[in-house]
Amino acid sequence: MEIKNEFKILAWIIAIFLFAFFLPLDSARFQEAVTATLDLSKWYAREHVILCLLPAFFIAGVIAVFVSQGAVMKYFGAKAKKWLAYTVAAVSGTILAVCSCTILPLFSSIHKRGAGLGPAIAFLYSGPAINILAIILTARILGIEMGIARVVGAVVFSIVIGSVMSLIYRKEERAKREAQLNFPDVPEERPIWQTAFHFFTLVLILVFANWGQPGEGVTSGGFYWLWANKWTITSFFALLLVFSLIYILKLKWQHVLLGVAATAAAAFLSTSPLVPMVVGIAALSMVTLVDKQNPENREWTLSAWDFTKQIMPLLAIGVVAAGFLLGSTHDDTALAGIIPNEWVASLVGGNSWTSNLFASVLGAFMYFATLTEVPILQGLLAAGMGKGPALALLLAGPSLSLPNMLVIRGVIGTQKTLVYVGLVVVMATLSGLLFGTFY
Repeated sequence: MEIKNEFKILAWIIAIFLFAFFLPLDSARFQEAVTATLDLSKWYAREHVILCLLPAFFIAGVIAVFVSQGAVMKYFGAKAKKWLAYTVAAVSGTILAVCSCTILPLFSSIHKRGAGLGPAIAFLYSGPAINILAIILTARILGIEMGIARVVGAVVFSIVIGSVMSLIYRKEERAKREAQLNFPDVPEERPIWQTAFHFFTLVLILVFANWGQPGEGVTSGGFYWLWANKWTITSFFALLLVFSLIYILKLKWQHVLLGVAATAAAAFLSTSPLVPMVVGIAALSMVTLVDKQNPENREWTLSAWDFTKQIMPLLAIGVVAAGFLLGSTHDDTALAGIIPNEWVASLVGGNSWTSNLFASVLGAFMYFATLTEVPILQGLLAAGMGKGPALALLLAGPSLSLPNMLVIRGVIGTQKTLVYVGLVVVMATLSGLLFGTFY
């Protein structure tokens, strides 16, 4: 019997007992925090798992299986020119338009394929930060100067943070580079344009399926038209995916068309887009898993499943913790967590070091779905939040969250995660302080 291990077990038993014994069930704040936890979990499950994460897992699977390690290293590895690697990583968000959780499978995939730490971190930060629609919405609602500061800050942050991370861990990166320089150039199994076509078809399905309304009361313009016709556009790219499955991946056309028929029937019979999306993903999984002609097709779905197993449990824990601590704010819902909203509003007024630092830390831990940070900030500004802390929260919030941190830790380790989060918080604080001085 190991005494140390037995004491750990005893400590856990005591901790759980004391938690249950002193549960403040009569406290209104505790009850609201529990409600906020359940509400955020329900909203996240409905709005983000099916439409965001499941397509993202399959996109990550494409990178892991169909994109050769040599191709990833060509743009992000030791053989890539730094200006090219960081440029591609820094502007990726304008194409992806994802949130801090949807970017995780993609980050994990390119990291495992040999991407350098610096470009991978730049990609991780920029993916959620440079959402073009969110930038435009920020400029419209919070002011043109805030929109410009956000896009400039996001690009600079991604490059600087990635470069600093690469410098701090230069010994590890040097060893990785030396190994990669000896890595033979493996020819692609299919033309690169075919892999790119398949990849970007999935990316565009993800983007348009999650295209948000440009703003309350907006009823015209290009972005409104895209939102109003998002499902028609998504269906068009789904047809392109069918073409890709048959003519690029060489799956049996009978199996693919059977899946198409099932998805179309689900869309016709259901008023919710979630049902045909689930049926379509299930059909895609079955068609690829039963394919015996090319083992890569089966490996694609198995790889997506591996990412799901790695990421989903940590995201669930993070969403529950974020809801309980910070509450649930989305659409017309505003439920407080165990930390009172009044404390938050009082701590982010003015333009002091503490208000900017607190806004950065709050943004780092709070979960923001794509576009939701703008109306939340609008309410905080109306409650007395300073413009400096508002920018600090904008630069830290969309790219980080508690669920996001837990998954990143599983990919690159605790130390690198703490350094990454620390760099984001420090740079957001300094940027907010500088912006608040002029505005």
